[in-house]
Amino acid sequence: MTSLLNTQFGGLSLRSPVIVGASPLSMNENTRLEMQQSGAGAIVLPSLFEEQVIDWSWNNGQKLTVRERGILEQSDRTKHHWACPDADSYLALVNRASSLQDIPIIASLNGYTAGGWMDFAGELEEAGAGAIELNVHHSRAREYVSSAEIEMTILDAIRDINSAITVPLFVKLGSNFTSLPHIARQLLSGAQGMVLHGRAPKVDICLDTLRLASRWRITGADEELDSLDTLMQVHSHCPAMSLAASGGVGNADQLTKVLLAGADVAMVTSAIYREGAGVIQTMLEGLVSFMEKHEMQTLRDLQMQRPLEFTSDEERTAYIAALTAHLREGKPSSASI
Repeated sequence: MTSLLNTQFGGLSLRSPVIVGASPLSMNENTRLEMQQSGAGAIVLPSLFEEQVIDWSWNNGQKLTVRERGILEQSDRTKHHWACPDADSYLALVNRASSLQDIPIIASLNGYTAGGWMDFAGELEEAGAGAIELNVHHSRAREYVSSAEIEMTILDAIRDINSAITVPLFVKLGSNFTSLPHIARQLLSGAQGMVLHGRAPKVDICLDTLRLASRWRITGADEELDSLDTLMQVHSHCPAMSLAASGGVGNADQLTKVLLAGADVAMVTSAIYREGAGVIQTMLEGLVSFMEKHEMQTLRDLQMQRPLEFTSDEERTAYIAALTAHLREGKPSSASI
């Protein structure tokens, strides 16, 4: 793919702004090769869940908290959802994928805020992960005093994990936070990028059994993007934070829109399930056509056309300075805002 699509995402140098999102698809070596050949800039491996990391910590002689013991005791209920059977197998997967692929392999951790993640994050880096994606959830409201406590717990965990690794740490958050733009600024001290938004299975009620059920589905080809407004808000409030769009990016127009809205890259998953890895090349070819039509020589030219509004010339100047700094260095800096 042409070099005009080269870009940066939180310190990673990528050949294109399309990253394959976390899914079992990337377990297969041939499929990963197809993704790479189609132009993917990076591949996120399927998630390793908190229960598996706690089990790894326990097997390696680490002491567990009361909460971690409780999670481990209940882990049998979730085993059938795991794409990778255990943490050691996941480390082997990271090592093999990073050895065989010419593009960055991103490891994915999914769960709450177990302290054992610090040690395991270092193991992922040693295994060859080019970056780590942390898909963060939080427990039910009754376990916290306030929304501020939820955010502080997550921020503390992110800073701890970031201090244990040298590769970029990307944080994947859902939309159910008070103010994602403000969280973005706080995350600058621990994360090199944010993924908006993390999707979770929808809660449903089975009317036959009167029990709760979880439903998961891929995004439909005709669904509209629902993240443009959030991307623009977060990017305009915190331009130093690298952003990845996630959820519903399935064609060239949608890819172009999220890049204009403030994303540096787009996570693509459902479209690959629907159409195969070749959809990546189709999306990138459409993006190149758009750029050529508008006489854009690089992705930076596209990024500088983002339709943001500011109330003063000073804010616009500060925005350009922060954006330019983070594109040049590939690393966010709170001093640039």
